[in-house]
Amino acid sequence: MFSRQCCFVERQTLINGVRETLAKSGFYVSGPCNAVSFDIISRRDNTLLIIKVLTNVDAFSKPVANELKTLTKFLEASPLLIGEKSGAGEIEDDVIYLRHGVPIISKGTFDNLFLEGTPPLMYASPGGFYLRLDTDMIRRVREKKKISLGTLAEIAGVSRRAIQMYEEGMSAMVDVAVRLEKFFDEPVVLPIDPFSYASETPDTEEMEFDMFEDFEKNVFAKLNEIGYRVVPIMRCPFNALTKDKKTLILTGIGRYDRLLLKKAEIVTNLSRVTEKHSVFFVEHSEKQNLEGTPLISISELKKINDPEKIVELILERKKG
Repeated sequence: MFSRQCCFVERQTLINGVRETLAKSGFYVSGPCNAVSFDIISRRDNTLLIIKVLTNVDAFSKPVANELKTLTKFLEASPLLIGEKSGAGEIEDDVIYLRHGVPIISKGTFDNLFLEGTPPLMYASPGGFYLRLDTDMIRRVREKKKISLGTLAEIAGVSRRAIQMYEEGMSAMVDVAVRLEKFFDEPVVLPIDPFSYASETPDTEEMEFDMFEDFEKNVFAKLNEIGYRVVPIMRCPFNALTKDKKTLILTGIGRYDRLLLKKAEIVTNLSRVTEKHSVFFVEHSEKQNLEGTPLISISELKKINDPEKIVELILERKKG
């Protein structure tokens, strides 16, 4: 019990530190999210980050990663996992790791990136740490100084074929990069953008409606019928992302009670940070909105046949 409390405090301290760094860097930062798949959503201009924070990144499961990637795909955001350690050891500063297709960095790397403007140089992969080389510079200088592949291979301690592959874009281990940089007497390593690193991940599969209760399934089916694409979400204060060609809506479904009140408060905040509409579909309600998120009853939804009508109701009731 005491160990669990310590882990909770450690993680909360880490989350607070990440939030502080984001605020200092000019980001608009969400409040507490009460979500499993993420802890913080933040925006600065056109940059939207969805961040999960864990002391031990081994706890980051594939289902959670898939949901995080689904959110970032549809919200046009970048995913990031910030952690302190894994079963293999500490999360090193200035190194990018990857788990289930989501980039992982330490709090120190995060601070360097956003407070100092210094991106990481290394990424972890089987066999050790690797660096991305400035292939154009290496080729240009080698050819200008008439350095043969064999000579450079001997200096770097690798094969001629390895030098060819470096010039074609292959990354190098740290010791090789150090030797090359010492020989050329200028930087040969390129910084790595953690968010472009994440863009290499594949699309994720979406869940079936059958996993949900009848009330939720009926709402999803009706939204589909009138022209929306519905992407169910399991581990967030909202239940789905509802999308057509023009609009994406953070969509909640529930009965009007205290739990819905808390969820609506969170979803309203997330709606402001993501700059997306939000709505809750409820069985019945006399109110037009809850904590700033519009409410639409199931009886009203049944009468709607045009997706534009839902947007009109959202805009009208957001002010109500």
